[in-house]
Amino acid sequence: MPQAKAATRRTGSKSKKQTFAGTGAGNTQLEKFFVDSLKDIYWAEKHLVKALARLQKAATTDELKTSFEEHIAQTEEHVARVEQVFELMGKKPQAKKCEAMEGLTKEAETVIEETEKGSMTRDAGLIVSAQKVEHYEIATYGSLVQLAVTMGQEEVADILRETLDEEKQTDENLTVIAENSINWEAEQEEEEEEEEE
Repeated sequence: MPQAKAATRRTGSKSKKQTFAGTGAGNTQLEKFFVDSLKDIYWAEKHLVKALARLQKAATTDELKTSFEEHIAQTEEHVARVEQVFELMGKKPQAKKCEAMEGLTKEAETVIEETEKGSMTRDAGLIVSAQKVEHYEIATYGSLVQLAVTMGQEEVADILRETLDEEKQTDENLTVIAENSINWEAEQEEEEEEEEE
């Protein structure tokens, strides 16, 4: 078996299919852990659709509002992909409350409460909050991809990898938006307030 793995890896990622022999029965500890993690990210993505709508409404700049709007549509696709993965695993889509995502979105709500409406500081805070969410998702999907490959679920890995790539791109886009002007303008707001005192 180890020789087969090595030989397959040298020929490229397409021929990795069926290299790792998962039982396919869904009853190993790893498969149970994988499905449990899938339930967690399923809840997280569904919850995020609503949370992003609140962030979009709270955003100041049109650029950030548009970014959140695009990410809402993308997150809806991510929900559909997770459902597809459940189907491929022979499971019914089920959500299990994701404490991490709930905490991250609560933190974003706090940013909204503690920043001034219409300020660049609020936008800077919303970007930080959104990137924390992205980093959590990147870590989760990256791990799920590797577990799927280990279990010989290459089609599942491909679907999850597509979402992983999109999460990374969203994170990069948010960085660009922040660096283009929002962070600098937020810093100017701070200085103006200090001068007035």
